[in-house]
Amino acid sequence: MPDDRLAPILADHVQKLAAAGTAKRHERVISGVVPGSGGRGPRYLLEGHGGREFLGMNANSYLGLGHDAEMIAAGESAVRAFGTGPGAVRFIAGTWAPHPALEARLAAFHAREAAMVFSSAYAAMMGCLPQLVTAETAVISDELNHNCIINAVRLGAPKQKRIYPHLDMAALERHLDEAGRTCRRAIVVTDGVFSMRGDFAPLFRIGELVREYDAAFAENALMVVDDSHGVGAFGRTGRGTEEVTASPPADLLVATLGKAFGVNGGYVAARGAIIDYLRETAPLYIYSNPITPGEAAAALTAVDILDRPRGRELLAHLAAMSARFERGLEGLGLEIIAGPHPITPLMVRDTARAMALVGRLFERGILATAIVYPVVPRGAEAIRFQISAAHTPGDIDEAIAAIGAAASA
Repeated sequence: MPDDRLAPILADHVQKLAAAGTAKRHERVISGVVPGSGGRGPRYLLEGHGGREFLGMNANSYLGLGHDAEMIAAGESAVRAFGTGPGAVRFIAGTWAPHPALEARLAAFHAREAAMVFSSAYAAMMGCLPQLVTAETAVISDELNHNCIINAVRLGAPKQKRIYPHLDMAALERHLDEAGRTCRRAIVVTDGVFSMRGDFAPLFRIGELVREYDAAFAENALMVVDDSHGVGAFGRTGRGTEEVTASPPADLLVATLGKAFGVNGGYVAARGAIIDYLRETAPLYIYSNPITPGEAAAALTAVDILDRPRGRELLAHLAAMSARFERGLEGLGLEIIAGPHPITPLMVRDTARAMALVGRLFERGILATAIVYPVVPRGAEAIRFQISAAHTPGDIDEAIAAIGAAASA
């Protein structure tokens, strides 16, 4: 076989990951969902575990809309009308009525001129950021930005790649000042909510700095924000970190349909001229199939739900359950990164200990995920818990009791 020398090298690499406790390929398969009832939220069935029910504390479905009857009905109706798949990329034959309808709704929701939908938020960042980078561009990025931003910056190959310490605004200002002397364009890129920590960027201050130094760049300084964990889960109306920080709109806002909105896909919202340019240049939009018409219709329904009184109720319940969970962990004397977002990391600071604790939680019927190096820096290993509006007070108390027992075992 032509891979007879390569295959052992690859197998050795995989074995080293397994030995270090950082392998990810052994995925648990969800075989069914038991609807919530009697003061309990949904429970999950896993292949190989019979009828045992597990409480999920590790999903991004912040509003719990994935099994919502209205969402399912919207998706089913669109599937009947348009079929199960798009059939082609958008410019050939893959644009169906739900696609532009969703884009218009997202643009209005975020008070932008336009929006465009991608197959995922990762694809959106990878497809868009490199297209805004030139040989005379400085990209300035928070050191804890998501992997999609890191890889998008690499792909863009800017003249200068500048990394500032996490949330360090003085360092960001120094980078802007220095880059303004040698570059024609600057892009400051940051997560809104940082996915491994649940803390958030001071977007108002970042926006102030970008505007202050804009005149130093012949082709402007731009602010790009990936708020995939913020939109739909954060802020009184679910408009994410911009709402929480009272920030003016970022020049480019990237977010997802696959977390709080409960569907699949990602999107970018911006000025119309930028979106027009990206539709002509972003390869992961032009040459990749879009989300299905059914997914687009369900996502449109999710945005509508969020914008109604029901959406405010879901957000209020989500905030209450998140606060209840954090209070419970603090009551156990455990180290967490506290904050108003439904991500709560339990800091373990050791890979082996984090993996062992996840295993003990699994034995107690709790699904949780260890976040270890290289996803986070060494010494920042944690178990990332994520609260959903589908969780009940009883669910939260059950999880806290299990965590307390597992941590003391």
